[in-house]
Amino acid sequence: MARRDPDKGGRASVGSSDPSTLPKLGALEARVMEALWGRGGWSTPGEVVEMLNPERDVAYTTVMTILVRLWRKGLLERRKDGRAYAYHPVQSREEWTAHRMSEVLAIADNRAEALSRFVDSMEPSDVNQLRRLLRITR
Repeated sequence: MARRDPDKGGRASVGSSDPSTLPKLGALEARVMEALWGRGGWSTPGEVVEMLNPERDVAYTTVMTILVRLWRKGLLERRKDGRAYAYHPVQSREEWTAHRMSEVLAIADNRAEALSRFVDSMEPSDVNQLRRLLRITR
């Protein structure tokens, strides 16, 4: 479960060093996050509805509910934009992905074996990129 920060109205705090504190995403929450990451910048509920509706018929009130849930989970920032709020992801898609990978690795009994199998499943270009990154960080 995500850590709660009383100074943020009970919202969860993302960015903990403990990957098990990352909130889980439902299917529609994941679609909303993808839309927000894809657009960049700040988005109102109406703009999110427009982004989602080519793929799925989603009501404005449903999107508002999902945005508030994501904000409470600590995944979104929000600010007033006229009468509505505008929302923005706290983390980039890549930061979120890295945290999810850490979370999955944390549950492995044998981390070395899990990492080995993960690298074996990677595309050769990704393996080469990983090698370059490891050389840089040493």
